[in-house]
Formats: sequence, structure tokens, C-alpha cells
Amino acid sequence: MRSGKSVLLIIGGGVAAYKALLLIRLLKTAGIGVRVVLTRAGAEFVTPLSIGALSGEKVFTDLFDLTDEAEMGHIQLSRAADLVVVAPATADLMAKMSAGLAGDLATTLLLATDKDVLIAPAMNVRMWEHAATQANLATLRARGVAVVGPDEGDMACGEYGPGRMAEPEAIFAAIQEKLEESRIDLRGPGAGAEAADLRGKRIVVTSGPTHEPIDPVRYIANRSSGKQGQAVASALAARGAEVVLISGPVRLDAPPGVERRDVETARDMLETTLAALPADALVCAAAVADYRVADAADQKLKKADGAGRSLNLIENPDILATVSALPEGERPRLVVGFAAETQDVIAYASAKRERKRCDWIVANDVSQGVFGGDENRVTVIDADGAEDWPRMGKDAVAVKLAERIARALT
Repeated sequence: MRSGKSVLLIIGGGVAAYKALLLIRLLKTAGIGVRVVLTRAGAEFVTPLSIGALSGEKVFTDLFDLTDEAEMGHIQLSRAADLVVVAPATADLMAKMSAGLAGDLATTLLLATDKDVLIAPAMNVRMWEHAATQANLATLRARGVAVVGPDEGDMACGEYGPGRMAEPEAIFAAIQEKLEESRIDLRGPGAGAEAADLRGKRIVVTSGPTHEPIDPVRYIANRSSGKQGQAVASALAARGAEVVLISGPVRLDAPPGVERRDVETARDMLETTLAALPADALVCAAAVADYRVADAADQKLKKADGAGRSLNLIENPDILATVSALPEGERPRLVVGFAAETQDVIAYASAKRERKRCDWIVANDVSQGVFGGDENRVTVIDADGAEDWPRMGKDAVAVKLAERIARALT
């Protein structure tokens, strides 16, 4: 049970608004206070009566209600909660947030708030994939707005694809992580000593895929985006650590306060990792290619009509096992690996931890679109057992992992 935490929930218009009722129940059960702002469009799908009954609070709807302005002005309402959540966040609401419009109570609150904002998008698949929506999403992310979902599936309109609002349980987990993250926010007034608890610690993080050349124009790789590794590096830096991020080829900018060293192949990554030591911890989040072509061609290989082609593959060096086996004094105090699996996740990851002699393994099931996505569900395995975390945004996973690393090192 959380004590004293509260959320301002903005319910937008859409069939998914009914899920907000389930979300309110989850929050109240967890002891988190909820005030709700219901948009005019949202009121077409859920009623103030049902929301008020679940939240135990007055439901706010009108910017120009003078009684509400006297009792709880919109500025105070926007800043009294610990977190602002928009669920569902429609395409219209996201566009207004991106443009900075303030034509009703919901958008005025969003423009006036000084608290973190989490949105759960929900809309038709074509609307979600439209360039305008994706541009608005990128703008909101750049401003620090956290995003949970959307999921892929059948929609009320009869179409299928991404655009379904995340389930209430996933939104609830993301809210929990944001509330915990705000507790250690370095920028907030009165931040405690824990906000910089990794100051003076040097941590190396590997991230992204590796590209193993077949010839000058082709290579072997995987679908890793590098998002999780970069998020881990950013979260560690936010706690005061000196972070060296060793990244394979990705389309991401280096996180603020992080030194990034770009590499291409597994051998490059191993060499650069060893050169970055000594360190207090190593987090191997990179999805390193297990194999490379033994005899990569100097010139582009030509297609042979009707004939196949065989590639002679040999194993790449194992970065995690190599560093874990370093002698005392050279080996980091904490070595953390990642295990991307598609089946028997816990069993394979546990065996990997034993085999490679690392301290922790962060296991994740990548059969459900984790590669390239913005969410992850992980299990942290150490000598004491397995700790299963709910599905959440990769940024939230990174914050939770950074906190665990800080406890281990300090």
C-alpha cells in the first residue's frame, strides 16, 4: 500500500474509456488517491456518477465552473497530484498536447502542470500509424512524457493492428514505476541522498545489436533497437554514476551525461568493453550476434542463378563470460547479463547465469515484440532466486534496475 501518493487521471473520449474505471479500482486498492478529469468526449462513454463512485472524489469536467475554481483552481488541480495520467489518450488529445493548446479543462491542466505525465494512447490503427500522430508522439517523448502502449489487436471499428489502449494492469504498473521514479528525481526540490547514490561509481553498459559482415554490403544482425540498454545507461547516469555506453549500430542519440563509444562487431564490442575497465559494474544489455562469417568477402558476393550459397559461421567471443572470468581486482564487483529468449525463459536464463558466471541475469521474453518496442517484461535472476517484474515501459525497467544496482553497490 502506498501512503500519500495521488494521481490526476484525465479520461479522453473513446471506447477504451471503460478501462479507466478498472484502472481507478486498481489505484484505489493500492492506496493511491485518484482525482479524475472527464473530457466532454469521454463523458459519451463513461459517466461522472460511475467515476465518482469508484474514486470517492468529485469528478471535474468544466474549466469555467466558478465553484470548482474557488475550491480547487485548475492550476492547483494540475499540481496537487504526484503524477498526471491520460487514459485513453486519443489522437486529438495528443495533438493538442503537442501543440500546447489549452481550450478545455484537460488541456489546460496538461499545459499548467509541473508534474510528470504518462499517457496511454488509444485510437484506430490508421490514426496511430499516421505521420501526424507519430510526429506528435515523438514531440511528447522528447518533452519527457512517458508512454504505455498501445497494444496490438482487434478494435471496436473492426480493424486489427496497433492502437488498442494498454490493459489497466499494464497502465497501473507504469504508474507505480513513475511514482517510484519521481521519488529519486534529481531535479526535484529536496531530493534525498539516494538521488545521487551512484556518484563516484563507474559503470559500463553494452547496448544494441552487432553487425557481422558477410561482404561489404551485407551482414548478420538481429532486431535489437538498443532502447533498453540506452535507457539503463540514462537511469544509471541520473543516479550520479559515471557511465560508459558501448553501443552497436542504432538510430538513437546518446543519453545526456553518458559517454557513448560506437562499435560494429562483437569483436569490436569486446575490445572496447575491456578497454573501458576497470569499473564497479558491467551491464551487458547488448544483443550480440552469436556467430560471424569465418571468411567474409572483400567484394560483394554475386548471386549465382539457381544455386544456393553456404556461409561458414564461427562463434563470436562471449563478452559476458569473458568479463565474468576476469581475476579479482580486474572483474567488476557486479556483472549483469541479459537473456533474450522465446521459450522456457526462466530455465534458459538461469542456466546462462550459471554457465557464464555472472552475478545477475535479466531475462526477457522477446517472442512478444520486445525487440524494437517501448515495453519490456523481465525477470531478474540472481543467486537467491528469480524476481518477476510486471510488463512496463523500458524506461521504467531501467529505473527499477538502476535502483537495484545502486543497492548492490552501496
